[in-house]
Amino acid sequence: MEHSIYKYILRYSKKQQIILTLMSILSFPALYYYLELPKIIINQAIQADDIAFPVEYVGVEFDQTDFLYLTVGLFLLMVIVNQAFKYVINVYQGITGEQMLRRLRYELYCRILRFPLPTFKKKSAGEIIPMITGEVEPLGGFIGEAFALPIFQGGYLVVIVSFLVVQNWIMAVAAIALYPLQAYFIPILQKKVNLLGKTRVRLVRVLSDQLGESVSGVEEVHAHDGSNFMRANFSNQLDKIYVVRYRIYLLKFVIKFLNNFIQQLGPFFFYAIGGTMVINGTLEVGTLVAAIGAHKEMAAPWKELLAYYQRREDARIKYEQVVEQFEPAGMRDEDNQLIEPEEIPVLTGEFVAGNVELSDDTGNKILDGLSTRFRLDERIAVIGPAGSGREALTHVLSRLIDPDRGRLTAGKINLVTAPEAIVGRKISYVGQHGYVFNTTLGENLFFGLKHRPLHEKSYEGEEAEEREAYIKNAQITGNSADDIEADWHDYALAGVKNKEELNARALEVLEMVDLSEDVYRLGLRSTIDPKEAPETAELVLNARRRFFEKIETDPSLKNMIEAFEQDSYNTNASVAENLLFGTPVGDDFDLDRMAENKYVQKIIEEAGLTETFLKMGYQVATLMIELFADLPPDHEFFQLYGFISSDDLPEYQAMLSRIDSERLDSLKEEDRLRFMSLPFKVIPSRHRLGVLTDDIEEKIVAARHRFAEELPPHLKDSVAFFDADAYNPATNLQDNILFGKIAFGYAQAAEKIGAVLADVVQEMSLRSAIIAVGLNFAVGSAGARLNATQRQKLCIARAIIKKPDVLILNQATSSFDTATQTRLMKNILEEFEGRCLIWSLDHAEKTAGFDHVLVMRSGRVVEQGNPEKLKQGSGPFKEMLSAS
Repeated sequence: MEHSIYKYILRYSKKQQIILTLMSILSFPALYYYLELPKIIINQAIQADDIAFPVEYVGVEFDQTDFLYLTVGLFLLMVIVNQAFKYVINVYQGITGEQMLRRLRYELYCRILRFPLPTFKKKSAGEIIPMITGEVEPLGGFIGEAFALPIFQGGYLVVIVSFLVVQNWIMAVAAIALYPLQAYFIPILQKKVNLLGKTRVRLVRVLSDQLGESVSGVEEVHAHDGSNFMRANFSNQLDKIYVVRYRIYLLKFVIKFLNNFIQQLGPFFFYAIGGTMVINGTLEVGTLVAAIGAHKEMAAPWKELLAYYQRREDARIKYEQVVEQFEPAGMRDEDNQLIEPEEIPVLTGEFVAGNVELSDDTGNKILDGLSTRFRLDERIAVIGPAGSGREALTHVLSRLIDPDRGRLTAGKINLVTAPEAIVGRKISYVGQHGYVFNTTLGENLFFGLKHRPLHEKSYEGEEAEEREAYIKNAQITGNSADDIEADWHDYALAGVKNKEELNARALEVLEMVDLSEDVYRLGLRSTIDPKEAPETAELVLNARRRFFEKIETDPSLKNMIEAFEQDSYNTNASVAENLLFGTPVGDDFDLDRMAENKYVQKIIEEAGLTETFLKMGYQVATLMIELFADLPPDHEFFQLYGFISSDDLPEYQAMLSRIDSERLDSLKEEDRLRFMSLPFKVIPSRHRLGVLTDDIEEKIVAARHRFAEELPPHLKDSVAFFDADAYNPATNLQDNILFGKIAFGYAQAAEKIGAVLADVVQEMSLRSAIIAVGLNFAVGSAGARLNATQRQKLCIARAIIKKPDVLILNQATSSFDTATQTRLMKNILEEFEGRCLIWSLDHAEKTAGFDHVLVMRSGRVVEQGNPEKLKQGSGPFKEMLSAS
């Protein structure tokens, strides 16, 4: 990157800066006449000094009034022309600035992608993110005005001063007499502000880093009661920022005071000196008025120039600091990521490392003249004690870290200089804690197949125009013009021909890493849009029918699930669910706040249930108080009767103590709603409170029909109603198949119903479709919606699915239980028979299924060979095997 912000601006926006400069210069004649016309209007059109009317201009005669209108019209025209120039220049400045800001952010992001891995041990996300988002934001505005503003505003000022000199040189001197004072003092004060600004930027980066650590380490804070220390540390940093900002404000307002004070002294000189000259007859009134107007116009450009100077220094400091942070030692060339070879070679032959050295940032050697070689069709185990350099070796072999010196080849490919297109497609790496992106599970799984847009998407009409505009803007700003909506999947790399085969391959890999069952469960808990996946929706409906066929033929299961029926009350569902007879979409019919909904209140009233619900609520509250009054907050009853928590209990006790059961109709609205909300949460078969009679249930079913029939148009999409013959888009796959509630009170009902569901899925070959739905599961930030084991398995699957020639695992399964580790190791060893697998292991006894073993100590390979032969020797391998 250019180290000077002005060089950067000229390198990428020279044409725009020239256009802005020319527009600025072209605006000056109109400005001069804008200043001249007031004098002509007063002296000639109004006072008619030395002019005999009518006068003739361009062949047309004008009397005094017409001449006044002519000059006033010209003045208005000059106002419009001047404002038009300002508008065009400002808009073009803004566009130029935004284009350059987009370019700068893109370039900085690209540099992050090329940072050496050790850089991220010294720079945290909390430091890097603000630099790209917040710190460079002011640069966009400055870049647009970098040349145009001083030329435009400076020229504006020169035109005004020139006009004053033409009118009267004494007035011109009076207008600019105090400007040298500003020009002297302001830069001195501004230099202090700039130094403080530099300190502020550094302190804010530290603050961002502390915020990031607080978020990432919140579990540790809770676990060790460290919140007071964290607050004190954060407060200390805020105080440092506050002191610096306080001093900046003091200096800024001193600067502002000087500017305003000196500016206000100008009219004093004009009125005193100019007034004296008018009295003495050496100056015309019109000239004085024009001079005062011109001086008033000087304030804006002078103020803009001073502000520009401040912004320039601020932008210069920010740019230099950003460039300094984004040029770490060892950063790879841009071409390393952009070069696309004509052919991606297959890595065959031998993997050779010769005299490889690698040091950490303190100069300590992690790899010290390491040399080794092995065939690229072998499965290699790397073992050694802590600090032996095992992890560093896997990083170097996978080209995540470039060695300080040494030779590294895979067949005929020099891995030290090979472009990322080869290394990233033919070699896979998984560490102890792989990263999962905040997208779907499937997008994470197929991430390793997305290198270039291989199958372009076709656009028509407005979409085509938008795509063309996107490409144009991307080219102007030096951004990537690749279409994110295109199909990026490299099917050939995965060894498949199309998306269907890729999905089938995905199922194989998920089975291989023991993740398919998890994805299957996620799929069952996920929803689909039947319009986008009609085949899956139809399969689910067929599974529903088959499920109930099985239930009907087994008397032991028949009562374990209560299906939704349009004209029957479901005793295993809540009152709210029975009333809606569907799944809420959005917040209009929140099941926990049904009593507050105006439409629900109307339906309840029309069904004659309002007073009934009020009495039921009172009765439920009374029963709850009697049951819970003497129970500890963690008692199982609070979980069973979940509609009143231990925290809410005192409030209901207080309500019951002040309310007369005979006068419930006179309750305040707030109390009425609290009581009426309780019945909506009652599930008869579970809670067995005896408050729901057959008559009430019949009225609720009748109200259910009215609820659906009278639903206002604006609420039509707020409920997805249950229909035995239709797929419910608001309900997950499992609930769509079950289409009912598992009965409460039957031993192992959930397990038995689940077994029937599994049988139906197996019979109808629905498992693959459900897993495909599970691949659309949004995993959350850094995969937070998955557990640690699932995240790691997903990372291993991602590395395998692209069929790399070399898979490098750095203790990738060490966090799993022994059975899972054994199962995954067996599957992966089978998958990579005939291909290269390099696995850094924590125990020597795990090397049994490998073809070759590297034993490391102190950054070197001290022994290598077939594990069975090494066992027979007396070297380091046998020592490690005996110690484990």
